[in-house]
Formats: sequence, structure tokens, C-alpha cells
Amino acid sequence: MKSIFSGFIISLITFVSCAQKSSNSTKIKPSNTTMTNSMENNTSQKTETATFANGCFWCTEAIFEELDGVISATSGYTGGHVKNPTYKEVTTGQTGHAEALEIVYDPAKITFDELLEVFWETHDPTTLNRQGADVGTQYRSGIFYHNQEQKEKAEKYKAALDKSGAFDSPIVTEITAFTEFYAAENYHQQYYENNENTNPYCRVVIRPKLEKFRKVFKDKLKISN
Repeated sequence: MKSIFSGFIISLITFVSCAQKSSNSTKIKPSNTTMTNSMENNTSQKTETATFANGCFWCTEAIFEELDGVISATSGYTGGHVKNPTYKEVTTGQTGHAEALEIVYDPAKITFDELLEVFWETHDPTTLNRQGADVGTQYRSGIFYHNQEQKEKAEKYKAALDKSGAFDSPIVTEITAFTEFYAAENYHQQYYENNENTNPYCRVVIRPKLEKFRKVFKDKLKISN
């Protein structure tokens, strides 16, 4: 596993950070709502929700929305004490919130275990309050479980990884009960899709990370990818 993890970790070592390149003046393209509309039209479809924090949500959204079985991946904030926080407030590190992803998925196509696998392998869970050049409690690694089963699986996976020596340092990922999720501002949604050719962070950090992810998890991607 170390060989897989090392590739992702290397891609995080960069001097370009998420917060330094944010801008609310970006022109937004319409979101891809095909999967969401399909879900709404099929009321019998069973869905579940997972909430992860593993660094800048521009990166995590780009990754998880490509997985077959993921219906929607929404960038936002969770784990803090301020209601309806703004991006500017969260970046101060004073709200207690982490940049996070709310993932709605079809358990018949992808399991929570598989989502956990992608979570662990696409960021460095051993760096406290940091992912690459993105530093602060808002960039902490965290799993915000929605039920006892998710809690037990997250804790079991974390313990197994630590015991196996998959990482050179202990895992510091927070595993805590989900409370509330606040969707981020509109310009943060589908950020990579809308800015991949204009924002240096997309080119230098997200694109290489996404390419590695596609190679490792090629059997789990949506057919369109």
C-alpha cells in the first residue's frame, strides 16, 4: 500500500495552496444534474450519505464525483460551531469547521467500505491540520459518521492501517459523529470542472492527483470517464 500512498502524497507537496487561489468572480458553468434528476425521478432508489474531510474540497469533490454509484458530491463545511459559515470565515480557522464533502451514493453500486478506501488513499491522514501547502484546522482529516455502522467501519479501517504500517507516521484522522453540513458558496461547486484551465491550483495540484486516482481506481469510475 505504501507505493500507492506515496504517489498521492508526493502530489500534495506543492507551494500552491487552495486558500491563496480562491475567487468568487469565477464564471460558473451549469452543474451536471443528470444523476440528481435521475434520483428524483426514481423515488424507490435507496441512497446513503457519507461525509469526509480530507483537505481542500476542490480536490476531494473532483475525485469522488467520478466514482460510479456516487450521485452527488457537494463541497461544504462541517464539524464546527458557527452556523452558516462563509468560506472567508472558515479560512480563518476560527469556526472549527473543516472543508468537507457530502457524498450521496447508491449503496447498491458502491459501498461505504469502498468510499473509505478512496478516502484513505487520496490524501495523507498522518499530517495534523494540513494537506500539502494547505495548513489549518479547516484542512484536517476527518470522517463524520452518520450511523454506528459507519463509525465502526471507519475505526476498524483506521486501526488496521496503523497496525499494517501503511504509513510511516500514525494516522491522525478525526472520527466523530456528524452534526450538520453547510454547503459552500456556489463558486466552489464543480470547481475543478469550471476552472481546470485557468486556476494554477487546478493544474498543479488537482490534475495530477486526479490522474493518479483514475489509474488506481479505474474499475470504479463512471463509464463516461
